Amino acid sequence: MSDTSQTQHLTAQELITTLQKNWTLEMDGTAMYATLAEAQTIPERKKIFLKLSELEKKHAGLWARRIIDLGGEVPKEHSGKGHSLKSAETHQGMQEIIAEIEAEERRDVSNYLNQMRLIQDEETRALLREVVLDEFAHATVLTRLAEHSGDRSALDYLLHRQRQGTGSWIGDAIYGVNDGLGAIFGIVSGVSGATLGNNKYVLVAGLAGMVASALSMGSGAYLAAKSEKEIFEAEIHREQKMLEQNPKSAQEELSILYQLKGVPPADADKIAEVLAADKDQFLKTMAAEKLNLTEDALSNPITSAISGSLSTAIGAFIPIIPFFFMKGIPAIIAAAIVSLIAHFAVGAAKSMITVRSWFSSGMEMTLVGAIEGIVTYLIGIALGGIGS
Repeated sequence: MSDTSQTQHLTAQELITTLQKNWTLEMDGTAMYATLAEAQTIPERKKIFLKLSELEKKHAGLWARRIIDLGGEVPKEHSGKGHSLKSAETHQGMQEIIAEIEAEERRDVSNYLNQMRLIQDEETRALLREVVLDEFAHATVLTRLAEHSGDRSALDYLLHRQRQGTGSWIGDAIYGVNDGLGAIFGIVSGVSGATLGNNKYVLVAGLAGMVASALSMGSGAYLAAKSEKEIFEAEIHREQKMLEQNPKSAQEELSILYQLKGVPPADADKIAEVLAADKDQFLKTMAAEKLNLTEDALSNPITSAISGSLSTAIGAFIPIIPFFFMKGIPAIIAAAIVSLIAHFAVGAAKSMITVRSWFSSGMEMTLVGAIEGIVTYLIGIALGGIGS
C-alpha cells in the first residue's frame, strides 16, 4: 500500500520519507489482512487473507531494506489504524469490507505508478515494478472474492500467479553436450584409474553412461517443453475467464503492464483498449506480457527431446573415442586431451546464450573439467586398490 502526492522529482530526503510512508502503510496492510484472517471460518478465505498478509509484510521488508540502503531509518512502529484496518474491525458485511479494501488496493496501484514517474532511482523503481504487480494482483483476488467466482477461484489465482520463462533449443543442445561430456568424462576417468585404462571396461561403462544420460536428458527436455506449453495454455485460459468475467479489470491489468515498461498512462490505456477489441489478440498479448513468451516461441516437445538426447550423446561420446583405438596410459592421456579441448569448445559455445566472453567461459569450463577428471581418476585408483 502506498501514498504520495508530490508533483516534482523527489529529493534524497523526500525519497526516504516516501519509502517510510510506504513501509508504514504496508505494515498496516499486514495487520489488516491478519485481522481478517483471524475472523474467518471458511478455510479457503482464511488462507487467502493470510497469504495477502505475508505479501504485504514482504513489501514492507523491501521498503525497509531500501530505506537502510539510502541511509534512512525504518520507522519503529506503524499506526495499525489504516482506513481499511478500521473497516476490518467493524461489523460491516464481508462483501462490503472486501469491496472497500479492493478500492484501496487499486488506489495504491495508482499511487505507486505515480511514484515511478517521480522517482529516478533505478533500484527503487525496480522495487516499485514488483510491488505494483503484487498490489494489482491483490485487487484482482479481492474482486474474485466479491464476485460469484468464489473463494476457491481467488485462492487458485493467488497461489498460481508466478510464471516461469523458457530457453531455446540451442540452449538445450549446448547444455546437453555439457552434461553428457561432464558426466561421461568423470566415468571414463574413474574407471580408467581403477583399471589402468583397460579399454574393455572403459567402453562398457562409457557407452552405458552415454545411453543413460541421453535418455535422461531427452525425457527431461520433452517434459519441460510440454509443461511450458501447458503453462502457456493455462494462462490463456485464465485470462479468457478473467476477460469474460471482468473485462474492465483485465484491460486495466494490461494497461498497468505497459505503464511498468514506461508507456504514459493515457497511451497505455489506449493500447489496452484497442487490444481488448480483438479478444484473441488481447489474450495472446496478456500471456506474452506475463510470461515473456509467445506461442511461436514455445519449444516443440519432440524437437526438444531429440535435441537434448542427441547433444548429450555427442558430448558423452567424446571421452570414450580414444578407447576404441588405444588402451592403457596412452588412451587415458588421449581421452583427457580430447575431453579438455571439448570442454573449452562447449564453454566457448555457451557464450552464445550468455554475456560472458568466449575465452573466459571456455577456460572456466576447461578448469572444471580438469578438476573433475583428476578427482575421479584418483578416486578410481583408490577404489581399484581396494578391489585388489
